[in-house]
Amino acid sequence: MTSLNAHANNLASVDALAPIFKASGDPLRLEILRVLRRDTFGVLELSQLFDMRQSGMSHHLKVMNKAGLLEPQREGNAIFYRRPLHLDSDKPTDQTIRQIFEAVDRVPLPTQLQEKIEAIRNQRADQSQAFFSRHSEQFREQQELIAAFELYAEPVAELIRKRSRKHQWQTALEIGPGEGAFLPVLSGLCEHVVALDNSRDMLAKATRTCIDERLNNIDLIEGVTDTLLARGDAFDLVVANMVLHHVPSPADIFLDAAALMNNGGCLVISDLCSHDQDWTKENCGDLWLGFEPEELTAWASDAGLKAGEQLFIGLRNGFQIQVREFWKDSGQI
Repeated sequence: MTSLNAHANNLASVDALAPIFKASGDPLRLEILRVLRRDTFGVLELSQLFDMRQSGMSHHLKVMNKAGLLEPQREGNAIFYRRPLHLDSDKPTDQTIRQIFEAVDRVPLPTQLQEKIEAIRNQRADQSQAFFSRHSEQFREQQELIAAFELYAEPVAELIRKRSRKHQWQTALEIGPGEGAFLPVLSGLCEHVVALDNSRDMLAKATRTCIDERLNNIDLIEGVTDTLLARGDAFDLVVANMVLHHVPSPADIFLDAAALMNNGGCLVISDLCSHDQDWTKENCGDLWLGFEPEELTAWASDAGLKAGEQLFIGLRNGFQIQVREFWKDSGQI
């Protein structure tokens, strides 16, 4: 009887694997999985990437979603697609899906496809930059529609101060400093601080903060993380406060931060947890409606970073903020 049950279970496992292999047995679908390695794309964006009609792309996505190869992510009224966040290491189906991902990730993306991805990222970046250019005078008011600065800045500062007692960081980078309100904290803890922003209007405000606060160890640079990578800069601490939901490819922030960090360095992030308040896109210039904590952990792991302490802050208006730290050397936690 036991052998019959085992045989039945094995047959059930094989039956469950068949849809996965069927859904992945198409070159286009494998290409879709490759571009979703770190990015999240909508149907229209994927249709643009692969030069096909939306109806055809929707069919492929439906089949792949049903097989568990990807999952939808609602961003307000739009649906984006990503690889599944939760894969059970003990389930044969999830093991198979993970093996498929590992196999396609070994093959580099064609240059032409990578260029199309960059074009979409640039479109998103232009959208975000245009918003901040139009609303630079109302920056604080716009941001505080979601959360007052102090609600996330103080926990981030407390975490960094606690860690600095042991690590004595010399250099720090803040990505997207906005008006520069957090720069006094970093200036007091590190010998040299770089503030990086792609908005000239925001940098002008951050410059005024540095002058008013007499911060003499701050370099303000207009650009993106690629700008610093090209310069060969390296930092002990990287901070990104409420930035990820404004950038075209949040996963790339982790990759670039890891490349910019010295061994033993720390990346500290505060950002929104996933929410459904679509008005933030128009009113606050948000590209993404927050993130699942597992998303940040997965992106960090992919960049070779180890997750450390985490804190979740609930707000009265229904938003929740996550404060996370990630280390380049897990032994440093």
